[in-house]
Amino acid sequence: MSQLFAPQAYNNAWSNHRLHRACAGLTDAELARPRPSFFGSIIATLNHILIVDWYYVSALEGACMGPAAFEPEVPHPDLPALRAAQRDVDRRLIAVTEDATLSDPARIVHMPRSSGMQEERFDRTFLHLIQHQIHHRGQVHALLSMTKVAPPQLDEFYMAWDNDAALRAPDLSEMGVTEDDIWR
Repeated sequence: MSQLFAPQAYNNAWSNHRLHRACAGLTDAELARPRPSFFGSIIATLNHILIVDWYYVSALEGACMGPAAFEPEVPHPDLPALRAAQRDVDRRLIAVTEDATLSDPARIVHMPRSSGMQEERFDRTFLHLIQHQIHHRGQVHALLSMTKVAPPQLDEFYMAWDNDAALRAPDLSEMGVTEDDIWR
């Protein structure tokens, strides 16, 4: 089962990489411009993705930072700092999935909430995080379509077909990973 988690974590990192690169084509004002969305702007939505990663990845690592992860709501109002923080937490998520002990599907993950301690299996927590991030990246993707920047392709990850692999190759190289890293 854990062999399925690492490719999901790599896909998560790759999608964030592509989305942030596209967002780099916008000015700070365009990133912060109010737009119809859950969080009101592209930069606020990207920050939400980051802070939710902080919360859940720390929980998956075994030392959940708890509700403190959510303060402030926009820890990085500038894209370069946000990109660096997102790359860091993406690498941490990959590392968790590559550690057989941490990524044991049945391992219980402890997450402090304002209402008490939530305990969930690793597999359920991990899959919840991945689905959450896909959901909000989709929102940023839609918000980008309201700008001069074309939203990036985010759904060409798993196929081994040459066209799909060729699409990934430059991005994976920029990220410092290879297909062999992902599909060991």
